[in-house]
Amino acid sequence: MADSIFKRYLEKKNNLIKNRGILQATYVPDVLLHRDYQIEEIVDIVAPSLNKDKPSNIIIIGQTGTGKTAVVNYVGHELERADAENKNCRYIYVNCEVIDTPYSILYNISNQIITDPNKKIPFTGWSLEKIFNELANYIDDENKIFIVVLGEIDMSFKKNGDDIFYYLTTINEMLKNSRVSIIGITNNSTFAEKFLSPRIRSRLGEEKIVFPPYTPEQLIDILKNRAEQAFYPNVLDNSVIPHCAAISAQGSGDARKALDLLRISADIAERNGDSIVTSAHVDYARQKIELDAVVEVIKTLTDQSKIVLMSIIKTPSSNDTGSVTTGEVYTTYVELSKNLGYNPLSQRMVANLISEMDMLGIITARVKSFGRGGRTKEIDVNKVSNDVFSILSSDDIFRGMNLNQKLKKQTTLM
Repeated sequence: MADSIFKRYLEKKNNLIKNRGILQATYVPDVLLHRDYQIEEIVDIVAPSLNKDKPSNIIIIGQTGTGKTAVVNYVGHELERADAENKNCRYIYVNCEVIDTPYSILYNISNQIITDPNKKIPFTGWSLEKIFNELANYIDDENKIFIVVLGEIDMSFKKNGDDIFYYLTTINEMLKNSRVSIIGITNNSTFAEKFLSPRIRSRLGEEKIVFPPYTPEQLIDILKNRAEQAFYPNVLDNSVIPHCAAISAQGSGDARKALDLLRISADIAERNGDSIVTSAHVDYARQKIELDAVVEVIKTLTDQSKIVLMSIIKTPSSNDTGSVTTGEVYTTYVELSKNLGYNPLSQRMVANLISEMDMLGIITARVKSFGRGGRTKEIDVNKVSNDVFSILSSDDIFRGMNLNQKLKKQTTLM
C-alpha cells in the first residue's frame, strides 16, 4: 500500500500549537474578557424568563469581531444552566448569514424545538403560513419562554425584507401558554430605523445594546488568555501578541482578525519547522490574509467588472494626484473590451460597476463636482494594489494578452 500523501504531516511532531480549536473565532471561552457590562445588560433583560415572564426584545449592535455572538451564546448557555431544574425557558440561535430565508429560518427554529423525528417539518414543500402555524402550536405546547436569537440579521433582510420579523413579532398574538422574545444581532447601528417598517418596529419595541470595538490593550488581554491555553510554553516571542493586537486595532478592534492572525502566524511557523513564532510570521500572515481576501473578491467579479478594473489600472493619470476619471477609464475600457472580443457597456453601467468595486474596497473612488458642468468620479490608481494586477493578469479572460503593451490611444500605467 502506498504511503499516504499526509504521511509527512502525520509524522511531524507538533511543537507549537497544543489546542488549535481555542484559536478559532467560534470557540467560546469560560470567561469573556472586557464584556462584563454588555453581559450584565443582557442578563438583566432576559432574567425574567427564568420566572416564565417574557423579556423585552433586544437589538445588539457592533462591528465584526466585537464579541456579540460569543456573548449572546454565553448568556444563552448560562440561562439554560440556571433553568435546568424548572425548564421555564428555551434559548434558540439561528445564523441568518447561512439560514437566510423566512422559510429556512422558521424551519430551523421549529426543528430545534420538535424532538419527535416523525413530526419534523420538511425542508421544502410547505407554505410559510403552514410552517408558521405549526411552529406556533409546538411553541404553545411547550408552555415556556422562548428566546430566539437571529445572528447577522442584515443578511436575511437584504434578500427577503422584514418578513421574518413580521412572523416572529406577531407569533405572541397566537399563543396562550408560551411567549417568544427576539434578540437580533447586527453590524448596522441604524438597522431597525432604516430597514424595518414602522409597524414591525412598533411590535418589536426593542432595547438596544452596543458593543464597542476592542482597544489594543483589551485585544492583548484576549490573545494572552487564548494563547495560554492554545500554545505550548515559551513558543511565542514577546512581540507577537502586541503586534497582532496593534494590526487588528488599526482596523476596527476586531478580535476575530487578531485571533486569525495569531493562529495563521503559528501555522506558518509550524510549516517552516520554526521553534518560535515571531513578528515576521505575523507580518507574513497578515499579507496572506489580505491577499486571500482580495483573491476571493476578484474571483466573484463578472467578466465586465474585471475588464473595468483592468481598465482602471491601464489608464494613465493626467494630473499630479495619480487619479483617473470615469471618462478616462471608459475610453480605455471600450478599447480593451473590443480587443478581448466583448461588447462594451454604456458609460453609465461602467460607472455603476466602479461604484460597486469602491464599496467592495478594491478601489478608492470619490465624487468630483464641476458645478453646472456636472460631476464625475476620480479613482486613486495609486491605491490599487499591485496584487490586484497580478491576480487579474492570471484570469482566463486576459490569458494570451500582452498586458504590458500600450493600447492604441493610451500609454500603459503598469
